[in-house]
Order: sequence, then structure tokens, then C-alpha cells
Amino acid sequence: MNSEQIRNVIDNKKSSLLFSSQEEQDIWFETIKKKTAYQPLLEEIRVEANRLLSEPSQELTFSTFTIFRDTGARLEYEKVYFAKRRRLNTFVIMTLLQSKHSEYLEELQNIIWSICNEYTWCLPAHLKNSPEMATNSKGSISQTLQQPTYSIDLFAAETAFTLSEILKLTKNLLDPLLQKRMVEEVYRRVFLPFFHQPPFEWETSTHNWSSVCAGSIGSAALHIIEDEEMLSAILERVLSSMNYYLKGFNDDGACMEGYGYWQYGFGYYVYFADLLKKKTNGKIDLFDSEKVHQIALFQQKCFLYKNQVVNFSDSVQKATIFLGLSHYLKKIFPDVEAPEVDLRASYTEDHCSRWAPALRNLLWFDEHEEGVPWQNNTYYLRDSQWFISRNDHSVFACKGGHNDEPHNHNDIGHFILQAYGETFLRDLGSGLYSAAYFSEERYTLLCNGSQGHSVPIINNQFQAAGADHFATVKNASIADDIDTFEIDMANTYDVKSLKKLRRNFSWKKKAKPELILRDTYQFSEKPESIVERFITPFLQITEDHDGLILNGTQKIRVKYNREQLELFIREAEFINHFDAKEALLLLDFAVKNPSDFVQVEIVFQVL
Repeated sequence: MNSEQIRNVIDNKKSSLLFSSQEEQDIWFETIKKKTAYQPLLEEIRVEANRLLSEPSQELTFSTFTIFRDTGARLEYEKVYFAKRRRLNTFVIMTLLQSKHSEYLEELQNIIWSICNEYTWCLPAHLKNSPEMATNSKGSISQTLQQPTYSIDLFAAETAFTLSEILKLTKNLLDPLLQKRMVEEVYRRVFLPFFHQPPFEWETSTHNWSSVCAGSIGSAALHIIEDEEMLSAILERVLSSMNYYLKGFNDDGACMEGYGYWQYGFGYYVYFADLLKKKTNGKIDLFDSEKVHQIALFQQKCFLYKNQVVNFSDSVQKATIFLGLSHYLKKIFPDVEAPEVDLRASYTEDHCSRWAPALRNLLWFDEHEEGVPWQNNTYYLRDSQWFISRNDHSVFACKGGHNDEPHNHNDIGHFILQAYGETFLRDLGSGLYSAAYFSEERYTLLCNGSQGHSVPIINNQFQAAGADHFATVKNASIADDIDTFEIDMANTYDVKSLKKLRRNFSWKKKAKPELILRDTYQFSEKPESIVERFITPFLQITEDHDGLILNGTQKIRVKYNREQLELFIREAEFINHFDAKEALLLLDFAVKNPSDFVQVEIVFQVL
């Protein structure tokens, strides 16, 4: 839609998009204080508020700001940055719940003032080669000050959304001077740069940035921009970015960035779509799309067991649910499964302390929705080449795809195997984000390169990166007792003599589940080496007559041909996303006498 069409459907009489009136808002906050279902949610916020009242607010110092520039480390600055957002969120909600508690309001106004004083709302990690970091100005100082240039990243846009929405909710409580400052800073740092500067790179990205940045700007604009021309022009660009975001999904709805990025990117798509639908009285409905419907269904497909997810790409192994978002989506799409309440994210769990989901986990929470455990099912996400099978507490998931996916790992042919929620063949998921993580060094890191995945190593070579290294699906079938997934992955390796590499998974689901993995290699000349590598947690391993047993709370037997394969067990570790070391084992089954045709079969039996 162009700006004129948007302007024609905007309802300018709607000044509030969260509540119809101040009276309705006051009644809602007063009512939830008395409802039993809301008490666990509210108590978490009260506890956090009491903790924060006893701790002084931290400021973002110059020395903290320059750590990333000088060392590439992100955590020092981001820890303080996100703690300030936690403080903001907490004291907003407590002020709305207990408006007569002057201490909450005082803390709220102080933290808003502090955030308005920040040098930039962007993270230093996102400011490389930015105007904020430039020390050699080409123009005069007066020109720079009169026509400033600002960067807009995820968190600058989110901060604009946050302050704009808070302003609407607290307009009868905040000091007028502070309200004026909030509006000025949102315009200066976000609206005016977005309106006047050349398009930002993220506007045409096909991943979470386009949704979060554009969705946040659009949401902020819907809340506080009164100028029809400016509002419609901004919304036109926002809608364009939302289209690019959707282009990043295949028709099967899989978020190849990982579940956390589904929750993040699609969450902001939903937050904006909801506000826009209200502002236009349903005339612009971004939910009216089969692709959006399929994306909404991704959550229930990617969970393996309770809080454990398919953590391909930059995803953590365990995740929790935004219940507000889930309940809202179920109202839009009835076939969305409402998850168990026990899986909900606690108030303090989001280390980035994002306002939009924090509020909507209250606002959209449906006290009448009980939720159910994840249902047994097998999903083949054809376009993304993900295969996921949940069955009576045992789970198998594998992937094809290509090696230039969003937040890519070189992991074609990789798989996960669980029994009763315990992982035996694992994906390491996302490591610690740093400058190196998003540089040419990316695939030297164990969690990102194929050396840290359950895939072959051929002639001492790992998988190669790039979209031209891809899998071709040869078979994907689902039946009551056995699922089959087969890919040709020879193209994944830069090994000229490798002519064929078929990886076949047969997943027997009934009784005691069994996964049969069969790799068939064909070379134009005898290979130097073939190693079948598997990634496991740091488990106790014992040997038996058929092979070996992986011993956890449960047990899995690994059967292999000892005459064909020699096993080497190596200990390793990596730094996970939260800067903690995790130990793991590399099980390397080396082919003893490789030839130009080799077939390897390894069986994993749940005991």
C-alpha cells in the first residue's frame, strides 16, 4: 500500500490502541490484582521491584561504551543497558498497578530521564562504521549539529516503541516536562532519521531485523505521531519492511534462525500488526495470509519435549513461551496449540528486558486457556528441509537445507536424538556472541562449523559455507511405525572426488524407538579418510558386544561394525550463548579401510 491509501484508512479518532479509555485501563489494572490466575505473574514483578528499590540504577559510562570498540566484547555494556530496561519495565508496571505508590513513580521518572540521556540507544556492537563512532567529521561542527545523522538498530527502535507506549499508558501520571522529553528524544533519535535519512540496510533484510526495527518504529508512530502525512509515509516503509521479513520464510513457516528469533522477530510482527489493525479498524490486516498462519504454527512444531526445542542455527537448547503471544495467536488462528502454563517465560527471564512482550504477557494472557502438552506428531517442513518427529517421549529431528541460512551453521545432515527429555545426540546451538562470532572466524568456532555437528568429516575437510553448498531431498515419508528422511549431501563438501553422499535416516517410532543412520559414499578415487562424527553431551560411555552405551538417566545403545569402524572418543568444550563453558564428547567413527564405495550403518537404540 502507498502512503495515500494508508492515510485513507487510518482512524485518527483512535488516540489509544491498548485501551478504549483511561477508565477502561484503570479498571483492567485494578481487576487483575484480584484475579487468582494473574497472581504468579504479578508476584514476579513485585519481587523484582522490591529488589530494584534496594539497588541504585547503573549508568552507561564511557569506558563501558568503548569496550566493544577496543576488545570486541559485548557483555559488559549490554549487561548495564538491559538492566536499565528491566528497571524501566518494572517500575512502569508497578506504577500502573499502584499509582499511589510515589516511590515507584519516582524511580520510573528517573530511569526514563536516564535513558533519554544515553549517548545512543543502539548497542556498540551495532555501531561499526556509524556516524556515532566517527571521529573525523567531513563537515563543520555546526553542520553536524544542525543535521545530525543517527543509526537505528534493533534496540534503538525498541526503545522508541517502549517510550511511546509507556507515554500513552502513563500520560496522567508522568511529569509534563518528562513527557515532552520522551517525545522529543523519540523523534530526534528515530522518527526523523527514519523519515529523512536514506533507507537503512535492515529495511530490506529477510530476517528478524526488518520485523523488529520496522515493527517497533511503526508501533511507536501509531502511538504518538499525529501528523497524517508523516505517519502514513512511515507506515508505508514499515509495511515494505514487513514484506521483506516474510520473504525470509519459506511457505512452510519454519524460522531457520531458531525458535528464539521466531519469538523475537515474529513477536514484533504481531505487536505491530495488532496495533495497525486497530488503528485502521481492520482495513489493514497483516494476519490475513496463509504464510503468516504457517509461521504462527511453527512454535508447536519446533518443541521437542516440554521446554526443549529444535535448536538448529543460533538457538538455545531450552526455551520458554510468551503466553500472551501464544494466547493471542490462538485467537487469530484456532489451530495454534496453547502451550502448558508451566512453560511460560518468567518476568525476569528475558535478559534483554523487552517491554513489548513484558506488557503483552499480561495484557494478552487468557486466564481461561489451560494449555496442553505438545502432541505426538511428525512434521516435514518441505521448503526448509526440517524433519521433526515427536512420539511417546522419544524425539528425532534432522535437517537438510543449505549453508547460507539466516544465522547459519554448517550443519547439513545434522540431527538431534532425545529420550524422555534427555538429549543423547545434541546440537550445540548458539555460542557467545562476539565480534569474532559474526566475522570470517565464524566457522572456526565449534558450535558454528560442521566440526561441531553430527556429520561426516571427509579427507579431513569439514562442510563448506555458502548457499551453493546444499542438500537435495531424495525421500521424506511419514508412517505410523517408521519415518524416513534421505538427502544427497555430496555438494556440501569441497571434495572433488566425492561423487555421492546419501544420508538416510530411518526412525522406528513404536515400542523401543530405534534410529538407523546409513551413509553411502561414492568417490572417483580412493579417499584419504572418512570419519563419522557425532556430538553428545558429556555422558558416561560403556561398551558392550554390539557397540557402546550412552549412559544418562536413560540409556541409548549405539551399534556399529567394529571390523569396519574404529572409535575415537574426544572431550571438548565450547562457550555457550550465556558465556558459560559446556563440556561435550566427540564420537569419531573412522572408516578403517576407505575405498571408492563405502556404506556405513550406525544404529541408535533407546533402551
